[in-house]
Parts: sequence; C-alpha cells; structure tokens
Amino acid sequence: MTHPAISLIEQRMSANRFDASHALTNAEIEELVRLATRAPTAYNLQNWRFIAVRTAEAKGRLRALAWGQPKVEDAAVTFIVCGVLPDAQSLPDRLQPSVAAGYMPADMPSAWRTAAIAQYADPRTARDEAVRSATLGAATLIHAAAALGLASGPMAGFDAEGVARAFGLPENEVPVLLVAVGRAAPGNWPQKPRRPLAEVLEIS
Repeated sequence: MTHPAISLIEQRMSANRFDASHALTNAEIEELVRLATRAPTAYNLQNWRFIAVRTAEAKGRLRALAWGQPKVEDAAVTFIVCGVLPDAQSLPDRLQPSVAAGYMPADMPSAWRTAAIAQYADPRTARDEAVRSATLGAATLIHAAAALGLASGPMAGFDAEGVARAFGLPENEVPVLLVAVGRAAPGNWPQKPRRPLAEVLEIS
C-alpha cells in the first residue's frame, strides 16, 4: 500500500483556480508556516520570512504586481516567500536551543559563525543562499498545504522589485516566490506528467 505522504506528493497539483469564498483563520495560516519552517537551511540559519497576504486591499496590490493573475486574489491567502541574506552573527542565538537540548557541543555555534562569515562574504553567494532557503521553505509550504487538504499554486511571475517596495521589504530580503493557498475550485488540471527518470537521473 502506498504511504499517504507519497500519495500527497504524487497527487499534488499546481492550482490556478481557487474558491474565492473560502477563508483561512490566523491559526490555520500559522500552522502552514509552522510546518513550512521545518524545511532545512544551511547552518540552521532559518533565513526566510513569510508574508501572508489575505486582505482584499493587499491582494489587489499584489495581483497588480503579479501580471494580473486571478489566483492571487481568489486564493484564501497568497504568501510572499522571502529569503533573507545570511546573517552569520545571528548563529549563536539560532543554535542555542540545540546546545541547550544537549545534541550540539557548546563551542560549535561559534565555529559555525566563523565558517558562515567566510562563506557568505561574496554577495552573490549570500543571495544564492537566501534564494535556496526561501525555495526550500516554499516547497515545504506547498506540501504542508496538501497535507491539510488545501490546494496551492506557486508563482514566479511577478515584479520582484515592485513587491519589495509595495510590501516594505528591507534591503536584506529577497522576494523569491508567491504561493497561493486555499480551497481548489473546479477546472484545475491534475498533476502534469513528468519526464522519464532516464532523462533526469544519473546514478554514479
């Protein structure tokens, strides 16, 4: 018998049509983000932020910056998933709970901070890490939505600079993806067929 988690992955689809009458509570939005932040990040930086766009006014602003895509307004909430440029100085605080739990040596946060400072000295590398973290968080958000019986639709089609201005993002945040989440309406396509493994997998 197929494991339920595998079925969710195989049956998940990218929704374009949402039930505009459906709403999510604050608690439901918080649960989605709680699950999304279970995704991995380098050094456990957790360098992401999720802006839950839910009001009609905010959705209208966002839709105008997302090429007029209706799902931005029709979904119960559309998340702006932001990657945050790595801040190595934050690592001791981010890692302290692991030290307190007893499975990370007390001197490791300082060593990781030193390594991260060197690794992210190149602004391009730092931006790559921000994008990577946001993408992992968005992917986990998508599957969290499926697990909670909700549909999702990720979007890369938007004016990133416009979104940053309209939603007051600081300079260290990169808007990476929009993810619409809500109840699916009729008319969505099922998950589209995938390329054969022989075309995408190399085992060496």
